Amino acid sequence: MTKYTNRTEVPIQEKWNLSDLYANQSKWEEDYRVIEKKAENLKEFDGQIGDGPSLYQYLKQKEELSFLLNKMYAYAMLKVDEDTRDTNSQALLERAKRLNVNVSASTSFFMPFLLSLDEAKLKQYIASDQRLIYFEDDLMESFRYKDHVLSKEQEEVLSQLGEALSSPGYIFGMINNADIKFGVITNKNGENVELTRGMYAKLIEDEDRKKRKEAYKAYYQPYVQLKNSIASTLSTAIKNNVTLAKIRKYPSALEKALFGDKVPKEVYENLITTTKNNLTSLHEYTRIRKEKLKVNELHQYDMSVPLVNGVMKDIPFDEAYRIMYKALSPLGEEYIKILKEFKESRYIDVRETPGKRSGAYNLGIYGVHPFILLNHQDDLDSLFTLVHECGHGVHSKLSSQHQPQITARYSIFVAEVASTVNEVLLINYLLTNETDQKVRQHLLNHFIDQYKGTFFTQVMFAEFEMQTHEMAEKGLPLNVEIFNQIYETLFKEYNGTEIVLDDEVKYGWSRIPHFYRPFYVYKYATGFASAIHLATKILEGDQNTLNTYIEFLKSGSSDYPLELLKKTGVDLTTPFPIENSLKRFGELVGEFSKL
Repeated sequence: MTKYTNRTEVPIQEKWNLSDLYANQSKWEEDYRVIEKKAENLKEFDGQIGDGPSLYQYLKQKEELSFLLNKMYAYAMLKVDEDTRDTNSQALLERAKRLNVNVSASTSFFMPFLLSLDEAKLKQYIASDQRLIYFEDDLMESFRYKDHVLSKEQEEVLSQLGEALSSPGYIFGMINNADIKFGVITNKNGENVELTRGMYAKLIEDEDRKKRKEAYKAYYQPYVQLKNSIASTLSTAIKNNVTLAKIRKYPSALEKALFGDKVPKEVYENLITTTKNNLTSLHEYTRIRKEKLKVNELHQYDMSVPLVNGVMKDIPFDEAYRIMYKALSPLGEEYIKILKEFKESRYIDVRETPGKRSGAYNLGIYGVHPFILLNHQDDLDSLFTLVHECGHGVHSKLSSQHQPQITARYSIFVAEVASTVNEVLLINYLLTNETDQKVRQHLLNHFIDQYKGTFFTQVMFAEFEMQTHEMAEKGLPLNVEIFNQIYETLFKEYNGTEIVLDDEVKYGWSRIPHFYRPFYVYKYATGFASAIHLATKILEGDQNTLNTYIEFLKSGSSDYPLELLKKTGVDLTTPFPIENSLKRFGELVGEFSKL
């Protein structure tokens, strides 16, 4: 596996090209000043919008400002993520955040003004200026929020508090990415070395059980040590969500989170209920894992090791990319052409280096292109991650190309569909083209584990979020003991009785960054269920599904997420997609059991 001790060692072709955003920092500073001026100009519209033309001017200038602000903020964020220890980049991001708050304050008057109009008056404005047709759907959508928007003065106060309210997630990010020091492990030469995330991802899959246990204990060590600090950040984040929901007159924090996507809370509750009624196959898989590993006691550090030995091999980045081209070819030539552009034009930051943000993501920037962060480890997991993030990237690219700025950004609710369709196509390609039975078993095992992580684990997280928010809504305390108790109970329910719960298990909540984006993780599971349906149809050669799927990728937020999915043949208001996905998981476990 390729390792780098600092960023300068990484080949230029494996680093993203941020000059596509700004050639240098002075250009960034220029836009910063332009945004400041534009924000001041927007303030002047307060009390001055009285007809169609003045409404159009405000909306046009705000959209221009949003374009620049997104670009400027993205640059600062991407610079920080290259090296979270860099103080200059941190300062840029802090300034971008403050400016974002100032812009929110400058425009906070608008929503209360808009909702003070009656619908007939607004339609009169739109009829008086043809240019407002571009903004019409967005303006009418705002009326859905009428009961949840406060007075002009209250909105201004809330916008000023924006940075403070988002600070728990920021603090956790700094703890988790910049400050955290994992425990010490012994390397192959018997020397003591500090564990890194990249090393942990490898060691938790090591065939040597002692190595796995050592890595597991070292990985959880700082989270247990910092348990009270992290519990405070999470508790504050949850209470902030609950307080904001109350202030804005939503029935609950959950319903506030679902409101924007127009998703009924029954979809969320149905996901959890249907999954919990169908955990037999997951419990069976845990039993098979214990049996295959020939252990008296199954522990959490046994849950990631492949059950088929001697077949793991390195997959260098260039080879991973070639495999991706072949695996995703059922999606058509246009799709593959975009993937080639990602690599050749350096949209991707490939390698793990000290201080770099952990994990992987795609950030689509309208009018520029997507940027993808990876921490590629030259293994099968990294191949899946590449294919997953490129799914998001192509979705961003196609939506930006085919939608105006106002509807180009797709909802997170539909985002995971694009990434997971790619994963299903990848596993199908790998299994179809592999004749070695041992390798086939390994791939099947890998996909079951992916399934478990992307579906079942996310539903478990979703239930953890629901329970903790409900407790906060009842005024009950949230602390280390409460988080531990809820998490451990859920872990046991989902994973079954075959697994012995080490003390570290109950601290699983403390390492999850997604908990700082309320009610986000359930979308992985609904996305996965939708993707299983779509990928199956595409692989069967269903041309209509392929056509509607590509149209879906071009649709951005031109309709509500559930409606966009219905056009592809997936209806998440019924239990069918979830039940279908769980049935498929049962089939995979059955097939693996026979092998």
